[in-house]
Amino acid sequence: MSIMKKISNISYGFTLIELLIVISIIAVLTGISIFAMQNARRSGRDARRKADLETIRAALEIYKADCNQYPASLPAPGSQLQATCTGVTNIYLRSVPGDPSTLARYVYCPSGVPSTSYNLYSHLEDSSDTFTGCVTCDPTPCRYQLLSP
Repeated sequence: MSIMKKISNISYGFTLIELLIVISIIAVLTGISIFAMQNARRSGRDARRKADLETIRAALEIYKADCNQYPASLPAPGSQLQATCTGVTNIYLRSVPGDPSTLARYVYCPSGVPSTSYNLYSHLEDSSDTFTGCVTCDPTPCRYQLLSP
């Protein structure tokens, strides 16, 4: 009988110490993963900025091939880049991309009148390079430069 009494007194639960240890381990792992996710998001936004500038560059080169010059300015993000150079209105970019975090426009600096070259600038979150363009990038200094070919 005494064996039966001991078996019936067994408790099936966790102690407070065990629960606190598990909760603290989960908190540490969550903190580490949030930090890693912030770095991945930052790198992703930088890659998007570089890809956006390459898209703009491609559209500007087609524009120049049709119009024999680069445009005087880029339209606002979300607008179309279009021109009537050869008697026909062509759309070179359906939606001009903007910065992925602020939706601000990228810095476009044409040179000469008519413009025969240009520089494109953007800020990057994971770079220490600094370029001085025709204006500063919003909200930080320009850290990525793309030149006309």
